[in-house]
Amino acid sequence: MTDLQKTPTRSVYCEDAIVWLNQSPILEGSSLIASMPDISEFPNYTLPMWKEWFINTATLVLSKTPEMGVTIFYQSDIKVDGVWVDKGFLCQKAAESLGHSLLWHKIICRVQPGKATFGRPAYSHVLCFSKCLRLVDLGKSTPDVIPDIGDKTWERGMGLNACEMIGKFIAEQTPTTTIVHPFCGQGGMLAMANSFGLDAIGIERSPKRAEVAKTLTVDENKFLKN
Repeated sequence: MTDLQKTPTRSVYCEDAIVWLNQSPILEGSSLIASMPDISEFPNYTLPMWKEWFINTATLVLSKTPEMGVTIFYQSDIKVDGVWVDKGFLCQKAAESLGHSLLWHKIICRVQPGKATFGRPAYSHVLCFSKCLRLVDLGKSTPDVIPDIGDKTWERGMGLNACEMIGKFIAEQTPTTTIVHPFCGQGGMLAMANSFGLDAIGIERSPKRAEVAKTLTVDENKFLKN
């Protein structure tokens, strides 16, 4: 069987993603994707404490990405006590500290454009960084605004349209053949990566979500199914 014909692999580790990353070397041949938890999952943290955690964790994810790989963050901003917290800005602070450059910054609409939302913004950021990879073929550019998040299996999951855009980009425009997804949730990104022929590694602390992530697939109509 040739490399083009091989079945892509998937491994899901039910572990703390930060511990797993700290114990890992640079993940050669891989690109990393992270959608990190917000302050609602840290009931004992003040906002400054959570911001420090977020930047340190983003820095850790970036530090495990090989020079020709990419790190992609999928993050929704939050509002805390009337203050807007821009997670895209926090990701860029982490990237700049390690000398990683921003290749693109897209937004994906969580609700119909023009509709007001309360508590959480109506869109999510998708930011792509790399240490050395550069995109020089403008003919391969893709839209900066994705109008529909697409199917997802749980409230905090990545929308399937974002997963498809990311999987296609990594498969076609990077030399990496594996995606590593800390905080992988129920594995929508892992399933989409496999559909593009990429191997996938997920790390998820919740046993219930990790079990779903092991078998979730994408059907021909672009829906996620167990």
